[in-house]
Amino acid sequence: MADRDWLDDTRTSYDTVAQSYADLLRDALAGEPFQRGVLALFAELARAQGAGPVADVGCGPGRITAYLDGLGLDAFGVDLSPAMIDVARRDHPELRFEVGSMSRLDIADESLTGLLAWFSLIHVPDDEVPAVLAEFHRVLRPGGVALFGFFAGDGSRLKTQGYGGHPMHVYVHRRPPARVAAWSEAAGFVVEAEMTHRPSPDVEGGFVFAHR
Repeated sequence: MADRDWLDDTRTSYDTVAQSYADLLRDALAGEPFQRGVLALFAELARAQGAGPVADVGCGPGRITAYLDGLGLDAFGVDLSPAMIDVARRDHPELRFEVGSMSRLDIADESLTGLLAWFSLIHVPDDEVPAVLAEFHRVLRPGGVALFGFFAGDGSRLKTQGYGGHPMHVYVHRRPPARVAAWSEAAGFVVEAEMTHRPSPDVEGGFVFAHR
């Protein structure tokens, strides 16, 4: 894993699957009441901080960005994959989407009311996560809220195809919520909640709510 660049692998993989990913997941939230509830709580906490932009970091084709917009947030999306951003701009032309890396966000210090990383930290290696979370902390204003969604558990696996059988080369990392919470606190966040969700016997999601 150390012999390859995880950013390049992630970018190339999601460029390859962008359209099929969008087609497969476009309506997925309709069947996920727990995920909708988690996002609604995040939106409520962000609105309580007043007006201001909310970044969906690792936004993919923009489906969650659009959902946050529908919840009354001034949401915009950032993604490493130019092909994903092309799909997002096509499907949601009323919203703002930018190509960018979560490891070096082109966002001013203390400028965001909220930041969402919705299952986008799952490809970041363990030794890179603290720097990414520090970057998230940098762009949030004092009191700004963050929600991190990820696959709970432990261990990593190499994903070599997905979303219609297209080739990929990305590691999928599973982490216990307590570990993500500890990393968040080390980056300067105040952690408010750790949650797990088991939508099926072999799938477990984790969520960490925090604020600056």
